[in-house]
Amino acid sequence: MKKSDIKALVITGFGLNCEKETAAACKLVGATPELVHLNDLGEKRSLDEFQLLCFIGGFSFGDHLGSGTVFANRVKVRLQSQLQKFVDDGKLVIGICNGFQTLTRLGMVPALDGNYFKQTVALAHNDSGLFRDDWCELAADRQSPCVFTRGIDRVRLPLRHGEGKFVADDATLDELEKRHLAVLRYVDADGKPATEFPTNPNGALRSIAGICDPTGRVFGLMPHPEAFLSPYNAPDWTRNGAQSEGDGVVFFRNAIDYIADNF
Repeated sequence: MKKSDIKALVITGFGLNCEKETAAACKLVGATPELVHLNDLGEKRSLDEFQLLCFIGGFSFGDHLGSGTVFANRVKVRLQSQLQKFVDDGKLVIGICNGFQTLTRLGMVPALDGNYFKQTVALAHNDSGLFRDDWCELAADRQSPCVFTRGIDRVRLPLRHGEGKFVADDATLDELEKRHLAVLRYVDADGKPATEFPTNPNGALRSIAGICDPTGRVFGLMPHPEAFLSPYNAPDWTRNGAQSEGDGVVFFRNAIDYIADNF
């Protein structure tokens, strides 16, 4: 499939605010993004039209009842059968920040038993009790099946959230690690899992910043790859020099390369 023929759906509306950056990321790596309001999905527009689905960042429904909760319920009522087919067809889903919160509320990650609509993990309030706007260092599990993180070792990304603490019971955490589905972890300057603030910005259990489903095609993370596309997005580029591109680009390039090779 030609990259320009790959259609990326960026769902908008109800307090979400990262649609332009996410669309820019998809366009930068060759895909054709389209912004569609949630209200237009289901009857007017179908998920079948797209190969990549992006749940974006923001504050859907003002984070009332918990971040991502209301949006996830709306999605589940309107789109559950289409979402299941989307995954069954081998297509890709990414959820960023509020989008990650939405994916966990839906149950689309980690979906350990193959049930994409049963919640087993969550993102809770930061241990600091405060909204955190910062940059973080991340390490990827090179043994993970995650399509989006192929070839990634270490990256730096911006983050901005008040409910980003990854939580789950011990059995689920053990299973995530055993199956290499704990894709991204916050790390310190030495590359070791970060357990203390600020390198672990929210108190995430086992330093987890992003997870995927067993297929590696559904992926959620708290930091914002779409907000680091240009090297000039980095706050220290004048001191350390500008790299060739922002660290966030590779997540989207991996996705589009995968789709181009498999559809």
